[in-house]
Amino acid sequence: MASCAEGSASVSYEPTESAASQKREENLRKFRELHFKRNEARKLNHKEVVEEDKRLKLPTNWEAKKARLEWELMTDEKKKECAAKGEDYDRVKLLEISAEDAERWERKKKKKNPDPGFSGYAEAQLRQYQRLTKQIKPDMDGYERQREQCGEDFHPTSNSLIHGTHVPSKEGIDRMVEDVEKQIEKRAKYSRRRAYNDDADIDYINERNAKFNKKAERFYGKYTAEIKQNLERGTAV
Repeated sequence: MASCAEGSASVSYEPTESAASQKREENLRKFRELHFKRNEARKLNHKEVVEEDKRLKLPTNWEAKKARLEWELMTDEKKKECAAKGEDYDRVKLLEISAEDAERWERKKKKKNPDPGFSGYAEAQLRQYQRLTKQIKPDMDGYERQREQCGEDFHPTSNSLIHGTHVPSKEGIDRMVEDVEKQIEKRAKYSRRRAYNDDADIDYINERNAKFNKKAERFYGKYTAEIKQNLERGTAV
């Protein structure tokens, strides 16, 4: 009986120890997996931090510049391929563009404002110069006549003495006068700040108060004119 009891006890003990060892191995396996995943996440985080630091150190328009450079490289390669095949690059490019894209680009080109507006006196002067030079039509006949008259001095050097010898034609003078008159007429249409009158009465303490007084005078001046005159004479009741 004792032997049977011992046998049964041993049989019941072995499965318990085996289950415990299996559970311990399972826990160790999960622990190793978690440890591996933690190391992988740490590496990925470090890599992302390094990449983000690189992006922050780049200029603000780096993405646009990169896309532009890639487009230029692709265009150069396409031109070389077309040149090797003996084809016209512009024609090949137009064949690859759809009708919808062509219409969209055409509309965008029409909407584009060529005048960037006033951003400084130098830019305004450059725009004025470009606008005036576009109106000039070259006189090739006069150019050839002047070239024949001046001879070698037409392209002056440090030894040339032709300064002040040029006399403009009557047509050129008339054209300049007409252009100046057009500019004067155009400037006269601009709304400019009114000149300050030194003899006017000072009834304000600052610029804002001056504007308010002018507005009040415009609306109520005709009703308060007699009161002002009485106050100035000292006969106000």
